[in-house]
Amino acid sequence: MPQAILTIGEVAREVGINTSAIRYYESIGVLPAPERHGGQRRYPPEIVRRLGVIDVAKQAGFSLDETRALLAADADSSAHAELRNLAARKLPEIEALIARAQTMRDWLRTASGCTCDTLDVCGLFELDGLPAAAGDALPMLHDRDCAAVPSPADRTR
Repeated sequence: MPQAILTIGEVAREVGINTSAIRYYESIGVLPAPERHGGQRRYPPEIVRRLGVIDVAKQAGFSLDETRALLAADADSSAHAELRNLAARKLPEIEALIARAQTMRDWLRTASGCTCDTLDVCGLFELDGLPAAAGDALPMLHDRDCAAVPSPADRTR
């Protein structure tokens, strides 16, 4: 094992995170327990790369459990298989998130042109006509409401 030379503060500054995050990652097994010298944590320089992997995995939407599995596979030299597996499972979630965000954007574009005097008459808040499986889909305008607002078919993306 390489000699541990970085303090927790040095690692935190290098990576741009709080020391509490490093200790938390250790407590849940995402990071290995460091060597200790005089009771103080000491880390090898490779910890910076590992924390970078954790950050990228978080940005990609992986949970800490998924990240832990990815890092464990990396230690076994089978990271590519685990990464492919995680990506295949995560991609449908992200596609659904993108679709929801596009629906929200379209609704907000429509809402920005609404001239209804009250929400009771505004088609943007109609729930009738939504399919049961719509879940979090936002209501779309009915032809009779929000006359000044372009219909969904007239809107551009």
